Amino acid sequence: MTLSKIKPILESKLLELRTQGITKGNERVISGVKPAANGYGGRYLLAGQGQKQFLRMNSNSYLGLAMHPAVIAAEEKACRAFGAGPGAVRFISGTFAPHLELEKKLAAFHDREAALTMSAAYATVMGVLPQLITDNTLIISDALNHNCIINGIRLARPKAKAIYRHLDPNDLEAKLVDFKGKVDRVVVVTDGIFSMRGDHAPLDRLVAVCNDHENEYAEGIITVIDDSHGIGAFGATGRGTEEYTGTRADILIATLGKALGVNGGYVVADQTVISFLRESAPFYIYSNPITPGEAAAAAKALDILDSDEGEKLLTLVRHLTNLFAQGLVELGYEIIAGDHPIVPVLIRDTSRTAKLVSFLFEQAILATGINYPVVPKGEEEVRFQISAAHTEQDIELALDKMALFRKKL
Repeated sequence: MTLSKIKPILESKLLELRTQGITKGNERVISGVKPAANGYGGRYLLAGQGQKQFLRMNSNSYLGLAMHPAVIAAEEKACRAFGAGPGAVRFISGTFAPHLELEKKLAAFHDREAALTMSAAYATVMGVLPQLITDNTLIISDALNHNCIINGIRLARPKAKAIYRHLDPNDLEAKLVDFKGKVDRVVVVTDGIFSMRGDHAPLDRLVAVCNDHENEYAEGIITVIDDSHGIGAFGATGRGTEEYTGTRADILIATLGKALGVNGGYVVADQTVISFLRESAPFYIYSNPITPGEAAAAAKALDILDSDEGEKLLTLVRHLTNLFAQGLVELGYEIIAGDHPIVPVLIRDTSRTAKLVSFLFEQAILATGINYPVVPKGEEEVRFQISAAHTEQDIELALDKMALFRKKL
């Protein structure tokens, strides 16, 4: 047996993607990190770029905790105590003390009864959604939800699925009215922070709509939020969209790999839900957990977030975000305004988006071009992500380069 018959098909698919201009291309490899110096934040070396030092403005590490000495020390200490990897899935001697400590802290941080960690937030969404959905369930999803939610719904195969207009509680309500009497259970799922735009779900209004229609369904309405970009970067104390809107979902999914700076995903809910997921979610049961070192590092990052130092980091990242956003508007760029450190610059053209990303790369700045089909046609953008590891001088430098690009146009 060979791949001779399928290779031409795959090559044709790749050519089609290249023709459309939507391939990811070769990955840029970070080969070194230079510490902050002379009023500037850290710089990154890339393979093939010699000693050219890049300002990284496309990182999810919103608080800079990935490089925090205490977080690194916590991971190193746990690695020396427990080894580099878990060596098994959780129920076959793969659960270590740092896993339980982290889950206890996550539950307390979110004021929930229990928490469960998995290998990634993507795996957590894929593991949780199908377990909540039966063959008599309707699932309703925001139109711009993340790919993990879309694939989680596909894997779940509900009786019915519906999509409400982005951030539109009235359209959600219309869907709930339409399906009354047709299903026993409803699951409403949304991103907290939408990663391409930096805007947030109006969770208070969405939950209010669900509460109004709860009694019309025999098994009720379950609200689920994936706030992977929100936790640690949004809300007064970094508790995300729930804190910002003053409303809780029934089930919260998030990541350890963005603002907390480590790796892995988690879900928090009441004890019954978490106990059920431990016994039923295949992405938990049949996959290795994060390493004990990662669990210890994430626990330390959570401690920092939930402290005076964390509040100072949140204040700093908000200040730098506002500084950058205001500067872009003054330069004449169109942005999607918001309180999250994702700052999208709407270019609305695939070719011009690529030109801006390429120009910034030449100027030693890393930013991400987002094109169709990741975003709708006409909403192509360059996404900047601000971090507490940046400085005001970094922001000024980036704005200078954006001004230079505008002059070149």
